[in-house]
Amino acid sequence: MLNDIIRYVLDLGPTVMLPIVIMIFSLAFGMKLGNAFKSGLHIGIGFVGIGLVIGLMLDSIGPAAQEMTKNFGIELSVVDLGWPGTAPIAWASEMALIAIPIAIAVNILMLVTKMTRVVNVDIWNIWHMTFTGAMVHMATDNYMLGILGVVIHAAFAYKLGDWFANDTRKYFGLDGIAVPHGTSAYCGPIAVMVDAIIEKIPGVRNIHFSTDGIQKKFGALGEPVVVGFIMGLAIGLLAGYDLQNILQLAVKTAAVMLLMPRVIKPIMDGLNPIAKHARTRLQSKFGGEDYLIGLDPALLLGQTNVVSASLLFIPLSIFIAVLLPGNSILPFGDLATIGFFVAMGVAVHNGNLFRTIISGSIVMASTLWIATQTIPFLTKLGQTTGHVTGNNLIGSMDQGGAPITYILIEMFRLENLGGLLVIGGVYGIAVVMTWARAKKQQKIIFEEKTAVEV
Repeated sequence: MLNDIIRYVLDLGPTVMLPIVIMIFSLAFGMKLGNAFKSGLHIGIGFVGIGLVIGLMLDSIGPAAQEMTKNFGIELSVVDLGWPGTAPIAWASEMALIAIPIAIAVNILMLVTKMTRVVNVDIWNIWHMTFTGAMVHMATDNYMLGILGVVIHAAFAYKLGDWFANDTRKYFGLDGIAVPHGTSAYCGPIAVMVDAIIEKIPGVRNIHFSTDGIQKKFGALGEPVVVGFIMGLAIGLLAGYDLQNILQLAVKTAAVMLLMPRVIKPIMDGLNPIAKHARTRLQSKFGGEDYLIGLDPALLLGQTNVVSASLLFIPLSIFIAVLLPGNSILPFGDLATIGFFVAMGVAVHNGNLFRTIISGSIVMASTLWIATQTIPFLTKLGQTTGHVTGNNLIGSMDQGGAPITYILIEMFRLENLGGLLVIGGVYGIAVVMTWARAKKQQKIIFEEKTAVEV
């Protein structure tokens, strides 16, 4: 009975499930019912809006991407399912029902021991942790190792929320909010490493362009909607469309540039009072700790440089897929949500799209290579859940191409030491650099607060 209830709630999806969780969370911290309901409803409306804009991208840019692959004679054997196809498989796995209480328990334990400041309320996105556990289970045939995979991924995600909190606050203006989930979190360390390397290269470190910079330089012609229109023209030309379809696609990409920031606003209207109220209660009850509310990375998608990067990486991801040796994945399902992969990188690079293109290209290449390695395990998982029949193979960039998933699989299997050493080594360095960067930022913030108090 309990399993059926949990499954029913999960099937509601983030647009309904997250507002319900937010309402319960708000009431638990003493908000009035009317205010809690209003805030939850605003968040639900915002996520519906995001879904509509992403749907617009998928319906318009998806076919264009397919035409691009035909025009350039691209033959890749496995199509990327994307998170819309991968999340249901994760929730249908044997790991699903146990993963939620485990992830919550890890969060509570880390809060009590002051290992994190993140109070995660985004229960639906625990599917990422669930997926890692399920993939470890498929790769090792050991359920307990799968559970350990959930624990490690959860702890790592909450720490990423801590380490990038300053970026979330300063660049995206999300005070008191953390993003401990999804591709935005685990791709961030790559951007940190790339940013540090570029800073050491004379000349290259001075190259800077952004949507805001283009707007200042070109005036009305640099407006985000015009930039979106031009990107749509380019994608349409690469797809080999006729003039009519090129212009229709261009207007739709311009619409994405305009609408995405606007559909984020209802979420912020709902979140701000909740975040402030919850943080005040937590700080008064448990001391002066600066708590963070952990939420969906979709909050990051409305920033104009993120939208620009998202559109740039649609054709770029396809070209990288073609040029990457050993890759079998054709980007498709995640093309409409490619912003998740580069959003935190945009913040790390402070809106510099030149640096974002470099770090994002590395992210895309590593994601595709890892996703190719995990095809057998995802296919096996899909077969056990009934999502795959016959000899069909499936792959996924989102989470299927995650370094944390790959590292855990190979660490427990020990069958591909070369891949483990290269991916684990490079990503490990990036994570250490991210930790050191966060420590440095915290020290600066502490010194600034101390100076103000004095």
